Amino acid sequence: MRTSVSDPQPDARTGAPTGPRIPTIDLRPWLAGDPGARARTARTVDDALRTAGFLLVTGHGVDPALRTGIRAAARAFFALPAAAKQPYTAKVGGRGWLGPGAEANGYSEGTETPPDLKESLTFATHEPFEDPEVNAEWYAPNIWPAEAPGLRALCEEYLARMAELENHLLALLGEALGLAPDFFTRHMDHPTYGFNINWYPGTEVVGEPEPGQFRIGPHTDFGTVTILDRQAGKGGLQVYTDDDGWQDAPFDPAAFTINIGDLMARWTGDRWRSGRHRVLPPPADAPAEELISLVYFGECTPGTLVESVPAPVGRVAYAPVDSHVYLREKLDSITVG
Repeated sequence: MRTSVSDPQPDARTGAPTGPRIPTIDLRPWLAGDPGARARTARTVDDALRTAGFLLVTGHGVDPALRTGIRAAARAFFALPAAAKQPYTAKVGGRGWLGPGAEANGYSEGTETPPDLKESLTFATHEPFEDPEVNAEWYAPNIWPAEAPGLRALCEEYLARMAELENHLLALLGEALGLAPDFFTRHMDHPTYGFNINWYPGTEVVGEPEPGQFRIGPHTDFGTVTILDRQAGKGGLQVYTDDDGWQDAPFDPAAFTINIGDLMARWTGDRWRSGRHRVLPPPADAPAEELISLVYFGECTPGTLVESVPAPVGRVAYAPVDSHVYLREKLDSITVG
């Protein structure tokens, strides 16, 4: 079973060994149910989330062809003229197209940066809530671009796979804390998960980066668990740790990159850290580099009260917070304009 800490990865620009020591977890022994294998996996996860807040996960069973298909369909949309994309414009946290200049993620941590160098298509739950106020705040029907006719079926299949994977991961996280397997999953019966397809074009589209400008500025995610399918690139993901500062994140094309967000860190009383990260701008030595990331943000059911688990598991006792009051404040904080 592969649960050991991964070796340092070569830097994409220099070839030198670098990067935070983020473990790769093969989920298959965990899902097979062997108690010894599950215990070893849980210990590895606990150790990793105390430092970088990141994992790589293989053995997830998600067809790579599904991810390839989404990228191809989304790329055709992103390549359209701005006027063709404009009718799908959404606000941050909404459904549709986030055009250039819509977000500056660094704002969420108080870092002032120019707007992020990306565009996004954003989708979420297709099931309305019983409460009309919750519907008004968190349920806006998905808007599927007519110019990308195959995208809806691909994304709906992908989101179903992500929901399954998220539940497996949350059960693993419960056991890693020594808690009940449903400690987190029982709060996910009707989540408001978000799904972003992030397009990071080259400088021929976005222009030369301004000082301090990133494809995504430095930030931590806001919710519980993020499942990221990314591509390798020189202008790619970096992770921050206290020991190493900013380093390129290790990459495995077969793996999802997993990180926990602010609410999960609060839930664990800061036993686990919300993984701070950023996405570098188009590199000077590869200005035409284009990347597409598929980002699934796992969230709770609206109204979930997030309370820090007590010591000795937790380290800090945060005041209880309504999950979606917290999420809305954070989404508003990164909105430009």
